[in-house]
Amino acid sequence: MLTSKKAPITPLNLIFGTRAVMESILAGRTIEKIFLQRKFHTSFLKELYDLIHTHEIPFSYVPIQKLQRLANGNHQGVVAVLSPIAFVSLDRIVQTTFEKGKAPLILLLDGVTDVHNVGAIVRTACCMGVDALVLPTQGSASLSGAAMKTSAGALARLPLCRVANVSNALGYLQSSGLAIVACHEQANQALYQVDLKMPMVLILGGEGTGIATEHLKWAMHHIKIPMHGTIASLNVSVAAGMVLYEVLRQRFV
Repeated sequence: MLTSKKAPITPLNLIFGTRAVMESILAGRTIEKIFLQRKFHTSFLKELYDLIHTHEIPFSYVPIQKLQRLANGNHQGVVAVLSPIAFVSLDRIVQTTFEKGKAPLILLLDGVTDVHNVGAIVRTACCMGVDALVLPTQGSASLSGAAMKTSAGALARLPLCRVANVSNALGYLQSSGLAIVACHEQANQALYQVDLKMPMVLILGGEGTGIATEHLKWAMHHIKIPMHGTIASLNVSVAAGMVLYEVLRQRFV
């Protein structure tokens, strides 16, 4: 007996086709990332590019084989991944935090690409009283199901903001009255030597690259975690927990 081979089912969190993706953006759907076929051009691409930049949506160019694996259908060179997380604007985060009558504590991850590190950091951030997490649109880990699982659901509770230009975001936060504090190995002060009770943005760098030089320039304070072992660096999620606990200790203990 001959049996028909079933076609693979496209996951429900994917949208494919140029017009479908554009309409989803215009409808306000939260899109995690858009994959575009390399060297592929249509009459709608210019309009799509404008929407991507206006809404600060992460995107990358990929071979057609990747799109075919993602979408079982006429993808037209465009596949979008819907985000399980709703993002909020940076100005809204600042406004609502000050309205609560507390000194804002915002965490910015500069180039953290490991999804499990992001999930672990988010879980810790929720436990330590962080008001919001800021991520660059490019060069950050995807907020996928793996991140949600690692965070034990904390991704659904912590306000998240996505920014296209980190320097512009830091400039806005500084002008809003928040001190920029960068944690890195070359810092000249131990974390407990700095007043962390003030309204602040804490920057943590990526696993291999650390904090970008142009972002370090914004920091008012440079702090480090004192260490006495034979290994000179910590995993970023572990470092986040140690620094955030010091903030909690200074503010509430």
